[in-house]
Amino acid sequence: MLTALTAALVYGLTGGLTPGPLLTFVLRQTLRHGAREGIRTSFAPLITDGPIAILLLLLLDRIARVRPLFGAIAVGGVLYILYLAWESWTAPRPAIEDAESAQAPKSFLRGAVVNFLNPNAWMFWLTAGTPMLLKAWRHSAAAAVAFVVVFFVCLIGSKLAIVMLLARSRERVIGQWYTPAMRALALMLVGFAAVMARDAVALLRG
Repeated sequence: MLTALTAALVYGLTGGLTPGPLLTFVLRQTLRHGAREGIRTSFAPLITDGPIAILLLLLLDRIARVRPLFGAIAVGGVLYILYLAWESWTAPRPAIEDAESAQAPKSFLRGAVVNFLNPNAWMFWLTAGTPMLLKAWRHSAAAAVAFVVVFFVCLIGSKLAIVMLLARSRERVIGQWYTPAMRALALMLVGFAAVMARDAVALLRG
């Protein structure tokens, strides 16, 4: 059980802090709409990782035929990430007093789409997450539950910490560096889309 908890801790913190499409989108929403939307985006894995893990558990014995499906998902992810990059590049600077925007940016839903269409999430659960979860389950149901809880606490908690740190300087960023910061995030998203496109081609080829 200790091994499973250690793995959950490492996987969660690594997934939460490693630069990727979801973390970049979390930063984007925090800058553009305030801490509340960054927090909402951070919770997106709660509704994406569960279905991904369950589906992979059901398809582990047919995994060779599932790889093209990952490729198709990645293609959709590439297009969506490029759309987000365009939005970030063209985003107008918000008024400083609109720290908690009255708009409805749908951060949680859009973050879930970003994460679900990211093949990295699928490959994590396929190669590391699901096997470790099964190992914990063979030990006991409590160990499996503990693995899931620790993983999500670390995954989401690390993103929340980043949101709170960024939110403290958001007003200063909006005043001086908002457009360069948003365009830097846009370029990062384009870079992630390029990597996802490369992975998609490899997956579609089987």
